[in-house]
Amino acid sequence: MKSRIPTYDELMAPTIQALKQLGGSASIDELLAGIILLLDLSPDVVDVPHGTTGRTELEYRAAWTRTYLRRAGLIENSERGVWTLTQEGAKVNVVDGRQIARDVRVQYRQATDDKPNAQPETEPLWQDTLIAVLQAMDPVAFERLCQRLLRESGFIEVEVTQRSGDGGIDGFGTLRLGGLISFNVLFQSKRYKGNIGPDVVRDFRGAMVGRADKGMIISTGGFTSEAKREATRDGAPPIDLIDGRLLADKLKELELGVKTNLVEQVEVLEEWFREI
Repeated sequence: MKSRIPTYDELMAPTIQALKQLGGSASIDELLAGIILLLDLSPDVVDVPHGTTGRTELEYRAAWTRTYLRRAGLIENSERGVWTLTQEGAKVNVVDGRQIARDVRVQYRQATDDKPNAQPETEPLWQDTLIAVLQAMDPVAFERLCQRLLRESGFIEVEVTQRSGDGGIDGFGTLRLGGLISFNVLFQSKRYKGNIGPDVVRDFRGAMVGRADKGMIISTGGFTSEAKREATRDGAPPIDLIDGRLLADKLKELELGVKTNLVEQVEVLEEWFREI
């Protein structure tokens, strides 16, 4: 099955093309959706998991594609996870993925020759470590973590149901916007090592109908393309899907079990001293 998935160098041209069609910038999810549409990839290709990391093989290869294109100076990304075409990337009409890969490898070899301790640029590895920790948690402890996460994110009256046979509902809370408008939200927490399919989303929606304004599924894994479509299906109550990557980013943002160490870099401006 993996042999049918485009390689990272084959994804370079569609990545640039998708960014152009999206106005020059896109989130990772928007960019991936654009690539899938351009290549007309079927769900059985899109949903192949990459081990137990919670991401698909396509997502993994697309991440390496972005790394190579960034090193080639064709795209760049912000701290908020938005990827943008550079001026050079916006001008390019023909993308030779294999040549870019060769050029970037040469750059990396030169960098490692100059800096023996240099490391390759990849997607953040800390996410994989954190997701593995989350997947090993006791189910009850993970529910408490989800409860804490929602409270720290602005929810009030967050409770874990502590009941079985409740349609997969693990807890509920209230999100108040501007102190005026409130939404009742039911949530389900899942310590998955793979991708959740549409059946889970449908069953959860069936349990929440008439009981809340919105639903949320928080998972340490990912969601298949069919599950994502089911979550936003027209005419049905919307369900927000929080996958392992987004969960990891949110825990980092809220500093819940994640510590960011900043290394101070001091530069001496020799020209400044010469001009005194």
